[in-house]
Amino acid sequence: MKLIIYHNPRCKKSRAGLALLEENGVEPEIREYLKEPLSEEEMKKILMKLNIPAAELVRTQEEQYRKELKGMNFTEDEWIRIYLENPKLIRRPIVETKYKAVIGDPAENIQPLL
Repeated sequence: MKLIIYHNPRCKKSRAGLALLEENGVEPEIREYLKEPLSEEEMKKILMKLNIPAAELVRTQEEQYRKELKGMNFTEDEWIRIYLENPKLIRRPIVETKYKAVIGDPAENIQPLL
């Protein structure tokens, strides 16, 4: 089974998610999305697999969110554009299979994919 992890190596939660995969014998494709940004099509595909509205993917603890976005209402397309322009606002890690994706925060959320 092919797994992709959208990973930020500087993030403790992202490293925990990767470690959980490796402990279970999974060698995922690692996509460092801050270095290799997502396309609009990829972002839409991930949201569809996560089965959540785009607004639920935001990292609410980010200073940029608290100062500029908190309390504002955006459409799905507006959120996607925000994420594409500011990928650090995307919750992480995201682990994706062919048909499903999960947010690996906490890392245990990844278990159902294994």
